[in-house]
Amino acid sequence: MSWLEVVVLGIVQGLTEFLPVSSSAHLRIVSAVGFGRDPGAAFTAVSQLGTEAAVIVYFAKDIWHLFLTWVRGFRDAEVRATDDYRLAWLVIIGSVPIAVLGVLFKDQIEGVARNLWLVATTLIVFGVLLGLAERFGKQVKPVERITVKDGILLGFAQAMALIPGVSRSGGTITAGLFLGLTRPAIVRYSFLLAIPSVFGAGLFTLPDVFAGDGPSGAQMLVAVVVAFVVGYAVIAWLLRFVQNNTVYVFVAYRIALGVALLAALSLGAVSAY
Repeated sequence: MSWLEVVVLGIVQGLTEFLPVSSSAHLRIVSAVGFGRDPGAAFTAVSQLGTEAAVIVYFAKDIWHLFLTWVRGFRDAEVRATDDYRLAWLVIIGSVPIAVLGVLFKDQIEGVARNLWLVATTLIVFGVLLGLAERFGKQVKPVERITVKDGILLGFAQAMALIPGVSRSGGTITAGLFLGLTRPAIVRYSFLLAIPSVFGAGLFTLPDVFAGDGPSGAQMLVAVVVAFVVGYAVIAWLLRFVQNNTVYVFVAYRIALGVALLAALSLGAVSAY
């Protein structure tokens, strides 16, 4: 893997991880079009450590508060009655589906799921679903009103992102809007929900990323740092954006990208694998 590819993919990861457009799909497409190869699911998972580190830094105060509340809740009944204690548990519960399914379907995720025909299809289909969620979701529930049932459903929605093109944030935002959550509420929860699963996936696949002609340790470190810097800026922008704007721009982008990819595949301009 060249240094140019490493830097470009780090930027792509940082730009797309938090937007409902699928960072894994973009890494797959950019690599195929620009470098004639698939960087692999392991590279995708490890590069996400940079963007999730950005989440931890950006939300450090909130994360630390939730962690302390969760710990105190084991010995204090009053703390267990708070919304923050319940939210901490919902993040844990919501992280279980992607962890279990990621291990069970590891071979498929690293193989057939990276077919660009499938990526193009999921970009379009889940783009349409995101648009429908924006149109018909009531958007009245704050993050404090997320129920255990909601947390489980959002966990499975996040797990769908194991297929490139679905988008982890796109899946949770779509499900959250259908469940009646406001855009700011579900985006904020999506950031928190990603931390355990993404770090777990990154560490789980770390030994695989250096196999074959993959990146060196120094190159992987650069990719992670670049993703961190770019991702941090995107977090701040996205939180401001969803306060007063719909997600239709992402819907249009997903559909356009999916259609363009289908056309490229049909014309033989890019290989499906």
